[in-house]
Amino acid sequence: MSTDAVALGLRRCHDCDLLVEVGPVPVGTSARCGRCGALLAATKKDPARRALSLYLTALFLWIIANAFPFMTLKLEGREQRSVLFSGAISLYRDGLWELGLLVLLLVIVFPLGKILLNLAVLFAVHSDRRPPYTARLFRLVETLRPWAMTEVFLVGVLVAYTKLLDLASIEIGPSMIAFVGLILVVIAADAAFHPLDVWDHVQKVPPAPLPKEERQLLVSCHACQLVCRMVEHDHHDEEPICPRCGAPVHLRKPNALSRSWALALAAVILYIPANIYPVMTVISFGKGSPSTILGGVEELFAHGMWPLALIVFFASITVPVLKLVGLVYLLISVHRGSRWRLRDRTMLYRIVEAVGRWSMIDIFMLSILVALVRLGAIATIEPGVGAISFAGVVILTMFAAMSFDPRLLWDAGGANRDRS
Repeated sequence: MSTDAVALGLRRCHDCDLLVEVGPVPVGTSARCGRCGALLAATKKDPARRALSLYLTALFLWIIANAFPFMTLKLEGREQRSVLFSGAISLYRDGLWELGLLVLLLVIVFPLGKILLNLAVLFAVHSDRRPPYTARLFRLVETLRPWAMTEVFLVGVLVAYTKLLDLASIEIGPSMIAFVGLILVVIAADAAFHPLDVWDHVQKVPPAPLPKEERQLLVSCHACQLVCRMVEHDHHDEEPICPRCGAPVHLRKPNALSRSWALALAAVILYIPANIYPVMTVISFGKGSPSTILGGVEELFAHGMWPLALIVFFASITVPVLKLVGLVYLLISVHRGSRWRLRDRTMLYRIVEAVGRWSMIDIFMLSILVALVRLGAIATIEPGVGAISFAGVVILTMFAAMSFDPRLLWDAGGANRDRS
């Protein structure tokens, strides 16, 4: 089985599978699915040029952010400096190499990869030279998008900063200023273009003729949303791929329900040790004081920092629980064939998929504290095994949400009878 591209005006909604024909979209506007509200097309004014200049600025700021001191802690005549990647190195030295590698990837490697890949793709679009690998590069950009967590790391830095104010004096280095600038510039660059608009410029695929009676054969690439027609051929063992981006094309995500169930249940199991065991231990003059996630929230409340306490409580405790509850509810509703409020349940899925990454605040806060508070007998902060479990919960819930296919909600509710 293989695929052919069809008329560019046809779209299958990636959230509910409704087949619609989208006309020309004026610059600065968008088109949405009339059934579930998902975005089907969007255009920005001169997206490649604006985004290209912003991502070049982001690359410059990334270099500065990694080349100079990030924060400096001063206590009792002693000084401890950190750079952006010091947290990852400190976690590695304390025996939690898995956590150190995770922080390194999410804060430094993946954001850099996102910047470089966007530069390559946008330069190709802007110069009207599109090598055949451009579409695959942009597919990798979309894969990295949820895993580049610089803005989440910044919130973790703010929480760590408030925790350290009572312990010592803190100096902000030029690296942190550049890091904040990096976040703002990347946000502006992401707002300058929409992925759907870029996909339509990355690689032009000549459409194949399509009789109306064959529309039930159409599938949408989940990576670039190109509408393709499944074509039978002699090699039935070959997996059909998208003719634009090269991603595997399926009617629905393979084993979506079983994968989501397995990942969600694994996250539930890990959530228990994540809240029982300490995420860190504060050692001052030879005496240790272990702290759990909830203990850290209580400490912020006790010091009158209730805004940050609420942020940490919401991101580290409320969000993982609600995300798991919401995901399990969606899975059960598919198994039961529920037709109740399909549009609202699709919106719930979008929220569940979007908010999970913010639960990494506690892990990033820990990486800052471990890197800065290394003053020997005076004060030292050591990471705890609870941090590994909690990071596992966050990663598993993100994968569980990504594995779920929202189109199954509409299938189970009987809205996509042409697929049955």
